[in-house]
Amino acid sequence: MPNKKSAERRVKIAERNRLYNRQWNSRCRTAVKKLLLAVDAKDVEAAKNNFNVAQSVIDKAVVKGVMHKNTAARRKMLMARHLKTLGI
Repeated sequence: MPNKKSAERRVKIAERNRLYNRQWNSRCRTAVKKLLLAVDAKDVEAAKNNFNVAQSVIDKAVVKGVMHKNTAARRKMLMARHLKTLGI
């Protein structure tokens, strides 16, 4: 346990940020998984829709500082590559 008041506050803030980041990372993973399921099912319309949703969620995570912009770009590129297998 921290000995100083400021260290105690930092522990609280770190835990709050950890939970916030965890929530956003979970949202990103879920959105990408939905896209991949639609691609596996060869459902073009659902895949397009889920691609847009996943891109939006990832971009919001970048704005909020949860994810680095290069990581987001890489993930969006990989999602687009999966989408391309459907011939879109």
